[in-house]
Amino acid sequence: MMIPTEQLLDIQAEYGSPVYVYDANQIVDNYKLFTSSFSVKDLKVHYACKALTNISILKLFKKLGAGLDCVSEQEVQLGLHAGFDPNDIIYTPNGVSIEEYERVLQHKTKVTVDNLSLLEKIGVNYPDHPIHIRINPHLMAGGNQKISVGHIDSKFGISIHQLPHILRLVKTLNINVEGIHVHTGSDIIDKDVFIRVAELIFSIADQFDNITSIDLGSGFKVQYKDGDMYTDIAKLGKAFSDRFNAYCQEKNREITLRFEPGKFMVSNAGFFLTKVNVVKQTTSCTFAGINTGLNHLIRPMFYDAYHGIENISNPTGEQKLYSVVGNICETDTFADNRLLNEVREGDTLIFKNAGAYCFTMASNYNSRLRPPEVMVLNGKAILIRERETIKDILSGQPEPTFTLTSEVKVG
Repeated sequence: MMIPTEQLLDIQAEYGSPVYVYDANQIVDNYKLFTSSFSVKDLKVHYACKALTNISILKLFKKLGAGLDCVSEQEVQLGLHAGFDPNDIIYTPNGVSIEEYERVLQHKTKVTVDNLSLLEKIGVNYPDHPIHIRINPHLMAGGNQKISVGHIDSKFGISIHQLPHILRLVKTLNINVEGIHVHTGSDIIDKDVFIRVAELIFSIADQFDNITSIDLGSGFKVQYKDGDMYTDIAKLGKAFSDRFNAYCQEKNREITLRFEPGKFMVSNAGFFLTKVNVVKQTTSCTFAGINTGLNHLIRPMFYDAYHGIENISNPTGEQKLYSVVGNICETDTFADNRLLNEVREGDTLIFKNAGAYCFTMASNYNSRLRPPEVMVLNGKAILIRERETIKDILSGQPEPTFTLTSEVKVG
């Protein structure tokens, strides 16, 4: 934890609880580590902004020289608002309409197509716009079924077995295919998975005359706890760069290598500060009930994801077992039987690795308000999102006057 505990507690005192806090300097370090690990002629890193879309975080990546990976037209709009050049934005959605594609195409961003139907429609109406084609390699990779997206039953990408159909459409409609895209899943540890996927993509790229870009997506596993396995980016970068450079030399082609890391860039830079509402002893366990729930951090319930939890207001307390639960009217359990320093009502529990897919998946379930976000840069805490109010929930809800046509009788 790079932000001192005292400063985290000060942030909570100033902005209330719960509150998300991001270490901007950690994000910078993550970006520099990633880009320095690859030795290729042209590397472009597109931050997968679905991980954390706060506009100040996007502007930070803009200053670092990154591009953006966007999966919706709204993310594209946020990227443009943050100052990104359209050519540095890749729009890689799934299951969207041709109308959404057409709205994004007006912004002149790069686009990725992942089904034959849309490939044909874009080829007919926008044959000159350079596109990437997303291939499903039918390769099972990732931490679990929910985050593996390159297997045969995945909804993502065009099946590698449909390559003849792709080539027929490209040739017939004279589609400008700029690049090949693949993303197999998240939490991939084995660097050889990326090498195997790359070999497959190289063979596909050979089928196209004008390929200038190969996009390997992301999927890098981060470390959630001591001793946890993770993707060694330095080793991956060395091995992958050697193979990529050899391919470019063999084919005498200058190709841009693209990656779209999200979790790798922001996960370990985020912290979520919560307060303990109640300590409840039952016949089977001790619950630490906190002032948040799956409405603010759903990953443990949605993905069975692990987040390190510490009691930073009682760091010397005797360690005991607690089940950390939320205040939502659902079974929103963050951790079962977790060893924590003695937890008392009013204590502050901090969740680690809260930078990726945490605030961005938050909701107003139970009509509870979403928390503020604070960025710490060079030791200074900066508010980058205000805490919601009930006015924010009511905003956009017109209240028309209406009457019932008949009296409602009960009983």
